[in-house]
Amino acid sequence: MSTLTWVLVGVAIYWAALLSLRNRGLLPSYIGTQGPIITLHTKRGRVLLDRLSRPRRFWRAFSNVGVGIALVVMALSFAFVLFAAVSALYTPERTAVTEPRNVVVIPGVNDFLPLSVAPEIVFGLLVALVVHEGAHGLLCRVEGIDIESMGVALLAIVPIGAFVEPDHESQQRADRGGRTRMFAAGVTANFVVTVLAFGLLFGPVAGSIAVAPGAPVGGAFPGSPAAGAGIEAGDRITAVDGQSVADAGELDEALSGADGEVVLTVDGEREVTVEREVSVAETVDGGPSGLEAGDTVASVNGQSVTTEAEFREAVGADPTATVRTAAGAEHTFAAGALSTVAEDGPASAAGMPAGERVVITAVDGERTVDSGELTSVLRTTEPGQTVEIEAVVDGQVETYTVELGEHPGGYGQVGINVQPGVSGVVVDDLGIQPYPASTFLGLLGGDGDAGANTLVGAILVALTLPIFSIVDPSVPFNFAGFTGFVTEFYVVEGALAPLGGGVFVLANLLFWTGWINLNLGFFNCIPAFPLDGGHILRTSTEAIVSRLPISGSYELTKTVTISVGVTMLVGLLVMIFGQGLLV
Repeated sequence: MSTLTWVLVGVAIYWAALLSLRNRGLLPSYIGTQGPIITLHTKRGRVLLDRLSRPRRFWRAFSNVGVGIALVVMALSFAFVLFAAVSALYTPERTAVTEPRNVVVIPGVNDFLPLSVAPEIVFGLLVALVVHEGAHGLLCRVEGIDIESMGVALLAIVPIGAFVEPDHESQQRADRGGRTRMFAAGVTANFVVTVLAFGLLFGPVAGSIAVAPGAPVGGAFPGSPAAGAGIEAGDRITAVDGQSVADAGELDEALSGADGEVVLTVDGEREVTVEREVSVAETVDGGPSGLEAGDTVASVNGQSVTTEAEFREAVGADPTATVRTAAGAEHTFAAGALSTVAEDGPASAAGMPAGERVVITAVDGERTVDSGELTSVLRTTEPGQTVEIEAVVDGQVETYTVELGEHPGGYGQVGINVQPGVSGVVVDDLGIQPYPASTFLGLLGGDGDAGANTLVGAILVALTLPIFSIVDPSVPFNFAGFTGFVTEFYVVEGALAPLGGGVFVLANLLFWTGWINLNLGFFNCIPAFPLDGGHILRTSTEAIVSRLPISGSYELTKTVTISVGVTMLVGLLVMIFGQGLLV
């Protein structure tokens, strides 16, 4: 059975036991039940909230800012849900993000939340829930609203919620502004915790982590030369034939100048001999080559090849290549940069068939064997420059005179979407998947090769790290924290060095605390009941409608809030279950 099935069976057994205890009157008075969920109620802590609420002007100002933030996020979430729902209707295939099991925040069930970081995720969830409901309770006391009880909600032993029960009559007596501030306090507190957690992570914690020397290996393809030599995920290739390599780029450079057989140093101590061979790592669906991932290339244009460099050299100046595999199959195809011509772009204006795939083989007479060479040539051009582009269209070599547009990078733009590799074929002569250790560290504010310029930008980027392979399909890895073999790619240095591996644990706690608080804040800003966004929508609508010279303000407020709430509910359901209904 799948992990999700086991979880559901466990919940069913737990629920049956809970019902049995409740029916026999064996549950204490402070324990309530709602289906399989138990709630622990207490009146303790109200004295502490009374003390904390004394600087009332400060907390009201704090919550007023929170109301403004919540309204902006509510509007953005409304637009996002509608856009995502419409997109889902016209998307033929379900994406991993919208799989029902990936909607729940349960490590091991959700594909993007591994069990290895379950303690950190539970910790972050508990912090988020306590802070959220604690802020509601604090603003209740600031606004003079009494509290009946407060506590946490558990599914078995897993915290899934917290709550503050305001006294209903006291809440009704509070003015509309006070109630709005109270509802906005929870998400505001979540956003504050997000900033604090990521601020600490991006600053001193990530600053104490550095990328270990060598090319990090995220995995080895089955049957590849690397797998045959015992290289696996978590290894670092630190030298090629005695030549030190600091990263994946230097590994590629060292391999490009080496013979077919190389001696690799792994983790600075173990040496393995690898006999390289050219294998197809990936291909574009429906590409012109006819090759498939896993094919081993024996020769190109009659020339035997064992390395990527030999493969590229054998393709040569001829726009057509004949590839023979080790299995004896022969494939002849146009060799160049496989591209789809964009609508209304410079290429289509020059006569290239819009929406069709073409293979670009040369620009101004300079051969472009693959997508990388095409990009390199275009980087030397200027917007407005006229170039001669040679392309294979429907098996015929055509030449087009193209006036280049402007690329966001400042150089000339053709108006095409380019596929990686030679005609959509990516080859590899070693068979490893480089792990983007430096990229992920840079996105976390450390000394890496990527990163955002502002704290808000860095937080929004960090939000995508657990699903990074979806955001950037060219990277086959997600980042769920410094866990498992990933810790082999980093070293701890600086002021926090005495903590050793404890820095990784601290980084994971901060990452997941910030990530869950941000997502919980966003989720609660959805303008639908019983979420905070639904309550803020109601009080805000009441404030606007009360100023209108009309009767029936209650009915109009009710109509607006119900309509928006139902729209959000339908939108969320369509996002998850409505994939491709209109295709």
